[in-house]
Amino acid sequence: MNLANKLTMLRLFLIPVFMFFMFVKGPYNDFIAAGIFALAALTDKFDGYVARKFNQITNLGKFIDPLVDKIMVSSALVALVQMGRIQSWIVAVILAREFLITGIRTVAADKGIVIAASNYGKYKTTFQMIAVLALMVNNYPFSLINFPFDTVMIYIALILTIYSGVDYIIKSKNLLKD
Repeated sequence: MNLANKLTMLRLFLIPVFMFFMFVKGPYNDFIAAGIFALAALTDKFDGYVARKFNQITNLGKFIDPLVDKIMVSSALVALVQMGRIQSWIVAVILAREFLITGIRTVAADKGIVIAASNYGKYKTTFQMIAVLALMVNNYPFSLINFPFDTVMIYIALILTIYSGVDYIIKSKNLLKD
């Protein structure tokens, strides 16, 4: 397994770690959870860089990287619903898109086609991760100036989620004809 794929697997390993800190009561656990989530998010950017720079792009990486992103963001969003920090309908829309696109990727893989993440999908993931971080820390430090940064970021992420989902569907229409 190459370095890029190892970084993706590290991100997968970090999911239960940040989830632990999200649910265990402690004075700084929101920030610890957010720090671990941020580290995991950085591995997402770094693994892509490593894969391109050192020609380590693999079909496994094209498949597992976006899947781990979905698991990471989805886990955090579901936890944030339970904590009352985000509305469930927003998470339902995001999860529906993620399941739909994963289904399309599965159909493609069955036909020997690997669908890599689009730029819109990458922007979507970036804004989702920023929104999750803001929600994890209760919008700190923006709460000090009464600016709803977390809300702005989640709505941008939601718009990008829907747009990138439609983009994938349109680009995959020939694949879905059967």
